[in-house]
Amino acid sequence: MATSPTPTFLVRLLSLVALGLLTLAVIVGATSGPGFQPLRDRAIRILGGRPADAGAAEATPQGASHVHGDAHGDDHDHDGHDEENSLSLSDQARRSIGLREGDVALSTFDLTISVPGIVVERRGRSKLTIIAPITGSVTQIFATEGEAVTPDQPLFEIRLTHEELVQAQANLLKTTEEVDVVRQEITRLEGIGPEGIVAFKTILERKYELQKLEAVRTAERQALLLHGLSESQVDEILVKRTLLGKIVVRAPAATAEITLILQELAVERGQHVAAGDTLAILADHASLLVEGETFEQDIPHITRAAADDRPVTAILESKEGPEQRIERLEIDYVANRIDPESRTLNFYVRLPNEIVRDKRGDGAGSARSVEWRYKPGQRIQLRVPVESWAERIVLPTGAVAQEGVENYVFRVNGDRLDRQAVHVEHRDPQSVVIANDGALFPGDTIAMTAAQQLQLALKNKSGGALDPHAGHTH
Repeated sequence: MATSPTPTFLVRLLSLVALGLLTLAVIVGATSGPGFQPLRDRAIRILGGRPADAGAAEATPQGASHVHGDAHGDDHDHDGHDEENSLSLSDQARRSIGLREGDVALSTFDLTISVPGIVVERRGRSKLTIIAPITGSVTQIFATEGEAVTPDQPLFEIRLTHEELVQAQANLLKTTEEVDVVRQEITRLEGIGPEGIVAFKTILERKYELQKLEAVRTAERQALLLHGLSESQVDEILVKRTLLGKIVVRAPAATAEITLILQELAVERGQHVAAGDTLAILADHASLLVEGETFEQDIPHITRAAADDRPVTAILESKEGPEQRIERLEIDYVANRIDPESRTLNFYVRLPNEIVRDKRGDGAGSARSVEWRYKPGQRIQLRVPVESWAERIVLPTGAVAQEGVENYVFRVNGDRLDRQAVHVEHRDPQSVVIANDGALFPGDTIAMTAAQQLQLALKNKSGGALDPHAGHTH
C-alpha cells in the first residue's frame, strides 16, 4: 500500500520550524543578554537536547544557588517582627518624644458638638451696687478696689449736708421730747387723788394728745428711713437725743458666709454725693455662667441635652500648659429668642467657682485679697453631648498617627513597637474613636502618645535603608 504524503509533509515542516528556532536561539543567545536565555533553552529541549547550564544548576545545593534569597531573608527579623512595620527605640529616644504606654479598653463614647462660650456673671446675683443713702460728702473710704469684704463690713463714711434730712432729725427729736412731757403730765394728774380733784376729762384730753404725738413721731421715723437711715441709726438718734452728723455705709448683711470683692470704686474722699449715687460695686463670683452661642441647626441638640440633663464639658485653653477640662456641668437654661442679626441662640451653663488665692496682709484689720479660678470674660469651648456610642475603643489623639487615608497605632511587642492599621470612626481635638473590629483587643498595650513621631521615624527608616534587591539579577 502507498504511504500517504500528508504525514510526511507535516514531519518535514515541523523539523524545518524547529531547526529555524534553534538557529535563531543560538544566534540571539550569542549576542543578547540573559533575558533571551529561556527561549534558547526551550528550543534546545524541543529538539530533545539538554541546555548547557542545566547540570550546573542541578549540581548546586538547594538554598545556596539563590543569592537574593539570603539577602531577602536577612531583611526580616526571625523573631516574628516585620521590619517594615516595627521600631526599636532607645530609652533616650522614648524620653525625648515623651512616649507613654497604656492598655486598650472598651468604653462608651459621647459624640459631642463644640460650641464657643464666654464666662459671664449671673445677672441679678453676682453684682451688688452700693449707693449713697443720703446727700453729703465722703469723708472716709474703708476698703480699696479689689479687696475682699465680708457682710456688714464698713465701707464708707458720709457727712450729712442735706438740709431736709437735718430738719427731719430735728423734728423727730422735738416730737420725742413732747411725747415725754405729755406722758409725765398724765402720770402726775393720775397720781393727785380721787376723781373730783382733777377732772377725768382733763386726763382723757392729755391721753388723746399723747396718741397724736406718737403718731407724728412714727411718721417722722418713717421719713428718716426713707431718707436712707437704717433702723439702728434712727434708734441711736432717739437714745442719744443727738442729731447724726455722719453715717457709715456698710456691705449688705448675709445669712450665709459669702466672699464679696470690691469690683469697682466709684467715689473719692471729699467727693460730694447725692442720695442714690453709686458708691461702689461688689461682686460675688462663687457661681458664674458660661454663655454658649449656637447656630440654628444645632438648636435641637441643645434643647434635647437640656431636657435630658446631659452633662456638659467645658474646655479652658491655656498657653502656659495643657488645656483644662471642667466635667459634668449642667445647662441652666436656654434662651427663648434667636438673635435676628447673627441667627444664633444663647444658652447658659452653670459654672461653680473656687478660690485659688486667699491672702491677708500682716496685722489686725489688714486687707484681704482673693483670686477666683474662673473670671468673667474668659473664652471657653463647650462640648454638648448629642449621641452615645457603646463598646468603642477611645484613645487620645496622640495615640493615632494619620498618613493620608490610613490611620495607625503602635502596639507594644516586647522592646519593640509594631505598627497596626486601624479604622477611625470619629476624631476630634481631644480623642479618637477606634472601631472594635479586631485590629485591637482590650488589654493590648499601645503607645498613648507620640504616634505621629513614631510614624515619621518608621517612614524615614524605610526610605533610608538600602534596597536588598539592588545589584542582583535572576
